[in-house]
Amino acid sequence: MYDKPRLPDPVRGAAVRAVIVSALVLVLVLIAVLCSIAGVWLAFPAVLSAVAGTVVATWTVLDVWVTRQVWIQRHGVRSEPSSVARERVLRRHRQED
Repeated sequence: MYDKPRLPDPVRGAAVRAVIVSALVLVLVLIAVLCSIAGVWLAFPAVLSAVAGTVVATWTVLDVWVTRQVWIQRHGVRSEPSSVARERVLRRHRQED
């Protein structure tokens, strides 16, 4: 298995909310399309709900991005030097001695 670092808790929470809201919006859109095709009275409210849901889903996806950026600003990013950089640092230390 690959060693990908886990998302920070606030970012993960925002991502879970975004996935749940997006899934609900997809269901709303499907209901709106099917009601429109069938010509049912529920088509108009379903379309309005789907449009409102799309706005909310966009907001939640933006929330994930903003939460991630804020977390990075507050906590920084753990970075490790690459093997090339590590070799250069070791070489520099040997030359100083």
